[in-house]
Amino acid sequence: MSIQNDFRTSQNDLRTISTLLGDALSQFAKLFQNEVDLAKAEFGEKVQKVGGALLFIGGAAVLVIPALVMALFALSAAMIAAGWSQPLSYLTSAIVAVVIASVLFAIGINRLDARNLVPQETIRQLEKDKDTVKGIVR
Repeated sequence: MSIQNDFRTSQNDLRTISTLLGDALSQFAKLFQNEVDLAKAEFGEKVQKVGGALLFIGGAAVLVIPALVMALFALSAAMIAAGWSQPLSYLTSAIVAVVIASVLFAIGINRLDARNLVPQETIRQLEKDKDTVKGIVR
C-alpha cells in the first residue's frame, strides 16, 4: 500500500511541477508580449522626436531663407553706405549667413543624436526580465 501511495504522490508532484512550469512559461510569454508593447510605444515616441526635429530643420530652412536674404542685403547696403567696398560687404554678409545656418543645423543635428533615440526604458525592462527568467529557471 505504501508503494501505491508513493506512486500517487509522485504522479501528483509531476502534475504540480508541470503545472508550475506551464504557469511560468505562460507568465514569461505574457511578460515578453508586454515588453514588445513597451518597445513599440517607445519606438513610436522616438519616431515622433525624429519627426519633430526634422520639422524644426525644415521649418527653419524654409522660413529663414527669405528673412536672411533681406537681412543680408540690408547689412550689405548699410556697409556700402558706411564706405565699405561692395565685395567686402557682400562677403561679410555671406559669413554672417553661414554662422546662422551652422547654428540652426547644429540644433537640428543635436536633436537627432543617436543617444537620445535609444529605447532606454525597453532595454532596462528587458534586463529585469532576463534576471527574472534566470530566477525562475533556477
